[in-house]
Amino acid sequence: MERQISSAQCVIFDFDGPLCHLFARRTAASVAGRLRAAYAATSDGSAGSWPETTDPLRLLTAAFDDPTLLEPQSAQRMERSLTREEVAAAEVAFPTGYADTLVRTLCATGRRVAVATDNSAEAVERYLAGRSLLEAFSPARRPGSAPSRVCGRVCDGAALKLKPDPDCVLRALESAGTEAAETVMIGDSERDVAAARAAGVGFVGYARNERKGRELRRAGAEWVVASLRDILLTVDPLAHV
Repeated sequence: MERQISSAQCVIFDFDGPLCHLFARRTAASVAGRLRAAYAATSDGSAGSWPETTDPLRLLTAAFDDPTLLEPQSAQRMERSLTREEVAAAEVAFPTGYADTLVRTLCATGRRVAVATDNSAEAVERYLAGRSLLEAFSPARRPGSAPSRVCGRVCDGAALKLKPDPDCVLRALESAGTEAAETVMIGDSERDVAAARAAGVGFVGYARNERKGRELRRAGAEWVVASLRDILLTVDPLAHV
């Protein structure tokens, strides 16, 4: 896998984890609590029908998967509410160690970078702009080209496409204009592993602790790193880190 990433023409990042800690200050539990308070009371089902979770994406998935919880229009409003929460969180998110340097090094060595995430594209772009990284993910405009290589969740009518559905990874591939065999994804969840596999791209796991590392390996990740420094030195052994 080290050889695969050193020869990759494109690296796709998951957002929350590999690039930043999105809910470091505005916690995921507080976001989930506000969504639950705003939407569980307006649902046709009882509040107890909602999953007991501090993960706002699990609440959103429940809203789209179970029509007894919310009408489709209300589920779409919930998605927009989560987008606003994510954008606010992105403004105060903590960068992942070595992530900024890795992105800049990949670009400096002629590689393309993209993002494939279950979070909103608006939140990713707000974060990247604050780190002066957005240009790296925004290819030069040309007729028929994608405006950005930031590919967030899609809310298409009553359907919500989240990983392990490879939709966002496939869109990232298309926006980068590279083949799957030339691409590696960096992710931190079992859903990332499954989405990368379904899209046919290589995968490197980022695990901030031993528990995450075990989960990624069980899911099939062959190379798992505790720090992006390992990937950075694989890309550029002479990097000053």
